Amino acid sequence: MIRALIFLCLLAVLSLVAASVAETPGAVTLDWLGYRVETSVAVLLLIVLGASIVFAGVWRAWSAVVNGPRRMRRWTAERRQQRGYKALTQGMVAVAAGDATEARRLARRAETLLGEPPLTMLLSAQAAQLSGDEKAAGKFFHAMAEQSEPETRFLGLHGMLTQAMHDGDQEQALELAKQASELNPKTDAVAETLFDLQVKTGDWHDAEDTVKKAVKAKHIDADEGKRRRAVIAYQQSIEAQSEGRFDDAVGHAKRAVNLSPSFVPAATRYADLLADAGKRRRAVSVIEEAWVRQPHPLLAAAMERLSSGGAEDRLHAIERLAGYNRDHEESHVALARAALAAKRWSEAREHLDIVARIHATSRIARLMAELEEGEKGDTDASRGWLKRATMAEPDAAWICESCGNVSAEWEPVCGRCEKFDSFLWMPPPRISHYSATEEAAAMADAEIDTEIEGEAESAGPPRAGA
Repeated sequence: MIRALIFLCLLAVLSLVAASVAETPGAVTLDWLGYRVETSVAVLLLIVLGASIVFAGVWRAWSAVVNGPRRMRRWTAERRQQRGYKALTQGMVAVAAGDATEARRLARRAETLLGEPPLTMLLSAQAAQLSGDEKAAGKFFHAMAEQSEPETRFLGLHGMLTQAMHDGDQEQALELAKQASELNPKTDAVAETLFDLQVKTGDWHDAEDTVKKAVKAKHIDADEGKRRRAVIAYQQSIEAQSEGRFDDAVGHAKRAVNLSPSFVPAATRYADLLADAGKRRRAVSVIEEAWVRQPHPLLAAAMERLSSGGAEDRLHAIERLAGYNRDHEESHVALARAALAAKRWSEAREHLDIVARIHATSRIARLMAELEEGEKGDTDASRGWLKRATMAEPDAAWICESCGNVSAEWEPVCGRCEKFDSFLWMPPPRISHYSATEEAAAMADAEIDTEIEGEAESAGPPRAGA
């Protein structure tokens, strides 16, 4: 469209010039080398225009003759490059389709046509991997890692990293992941791989630096970064204590709590360390602050450990703790446990009845069995509650959200799938669920069993010969 407008504008200008010349005729006289030429202005302009056209044609013909070979070579190179890129693309498709033979053929063709090995090394390496020749693939990846172009070097390092991970060589994989991350820190997958390797090898200091870089690069959000750093600080506290560096252990535990105030294992650990250091009041405040955010059985147990007296003193300590989150289920359970230990039967029953109406889990049934046995010595009622415990919802435990592994204690890394910070406090899945009718039938069977046992006891021992 723009070219058409420009052409029309030029045509209009030429038309105006031609009209102007036609309206103002004149004569031109030329004396040159004894010759005298007389003509009009219009004829002179036509002669100049024709000479210009002839000169332009001769110049283009001369340029075509002189520059023809160079243009032909450039056209041939461009055509060759197009065919090379086409072979490279088709080779990638062959790799995706799992055709190792076709991928190798196209890789050789692309390398011949392009003449640029860095562009075809990856295809050749993938074709070698597809055919099971890991050694040849490793050579290609190593050659790519030695190239000067950052992109090619990164691809080579990434391929070598993948091979090292597959071979289980964590030390080599860790070194390659560091190099790849330094070369391209914005790659999310490499940063996550580097962090996992640092965790598996116990390199907690570098792992924390990797988390900070991941937050800065926006691979993870700030809250996730704080949580990871809190878990790392928790593990550093354990290692410092095992090495006899008590002050460092306390410092790391404190940092873990500051980074993630709702991190229950860190809060209990920090409180225990403070108690060992003779700072009981500060330890109590740590447990109380954590209880406000996240009531948990571990916190209640830690508070009981901080109580220096007997059962009554522990009950008073739990009463104070529960007051910070009075209506929570864990507050009632903690108070019921403490009341049972102090033989405050009515208080224990009051709190257990509240929880039983809301969330009657297996532990509530066991506590009710303990209450019936302790308060009234009613073994039949206690046995009935224990049977109900087998049918109730299971108690919460530390369960890996990745593989379902159950652990007695919280761990920073799952021992089965090696996933970082994967344990959650939740009820384990049940294979089967009892319906209300089945539960009622089971309770009725328990009552019948109790009646039969009572009748047998009242009848006395059987007579001889009966």
